[in-house]
Amino acid sequence: MEERDFFDERQEQRTHTMTCPHCGQPGEYQIEWIVRRKKVQLPRGADERDRARFAKAQSYMVRRDDPMGCKNIRCRKRFDVTGIQSVAFI
Repeated sequence: MEERDFFDERQEQRTHTMTCPHCGQPGEYQIEWIVRRKKVQLPRGADERDRARFAKAQSYMVRRDDPMGCKNIRCRKRFDVTGIQSVAFI
């Protein structure tokens, strides 16, 4: 059984305040995340090893967007999202 079988997956957008490293202007940016929530029950056909893995599994989010474009009209340069973790446990 694979890890994907233990989770329900969906995409979600969250708002974060970030500062452009080029112009220094802060702004609100929508960052896309893949949210993987642990299922309530173990899927059918699982053996003892799968039950142990399911017991240790936690819900988590994975950041999907890495480069962002500055919202300042004069700047518009792209920068990497560095201040926000790429994987976060829920």
